[in-house]
Amino acid sequence: MPKPEHLSWEEAAVNALCNSTSYRMLVSPNGAHMKQGDVVLIWGATGGIGAYATQYVLNGGGIPVGVVSSADKAEILRGMGVEAIIDRRAGNYQFWKDENTHDEKEWRRFGGDIRALVGEDPDIVFEHPGRSTFAASMYVAKKGGTVATCAATSGYMMEFDNRYFWMRLKKLVGSHFANYREAWEANRLISKGMIHPVLSQVFDLNQTGDAAYQVHKNMHEGKIGVLCMAPSEGMGINNPEFREKVGEKNLRHFRRS
Repeated sequence: MPKPEHLSWEEAAVNALCNSTSYRMLVSPNGAHMKQGDVVLIWGATGGIGAYATQYVLNGGGIPVGVVSSADKAEILRGMGVEAIIDRRAGNYQFWKDENTHDEKEWRRFGGDIRALVGEDPDIVFEHPGRSTFAASMYVAKKGGTVATCAATSGYMMEFDNRYFWMRLKKLVGSHFANYREAWEANRLISKGMIHPVLSQVFDLNQTGDAAYQVHKNMHEGKIGVLCMAPSEGMGINNPEFREKVGEKNLRHFRRS
């Protein structure tokens, strides 16, 4: 699959997996098959996968509700055009009373905060944190809505109240990466300048430990790149005219000053 010619190699390198995964989860008939007007709750909306999901919702005529973990990350979403934002740390949601006991009141509070922002429950929940949030995601999804999941960073063993699943006719869709057609279509949108890379920082090879530390501590936004053989970043752009047309503001939206 060709690299979009207006992107540098490090920008293009971060696109393949997360961009294609988000496309499959939200846009593809194999995923949630999002349509115009759908309210989509996106966990980690400025993260490596969530930042692409946010773009697909905005570009596809959906209504994103972005969940982030800080005021700085909320500001990134506002710059992308997202109006409905939940800072989960400020909200201090405690979905578990202890390691084995859910707190349904917190699910209800979370759902109420979503409705206060957009006036309705989410049609789609873009779910990847896993055990810590899964029951809440299943609860807040609209009657007849869809929870699409691709990961479980907080634990693989999910638990949820099945009454809110079967009695409200919800769907659960598992997604892992993408098939060839989905990957091609996702890359095509990058090539057309409609979906943008979410690279926030680039490190030299001898700084790999620093890059890994930021990811481990969730200190980063979007994706982080490491230069393996290139002497400097920004190389590999074959079409500077198209890059200028797309705009550095869009291409470098996640870049730290």
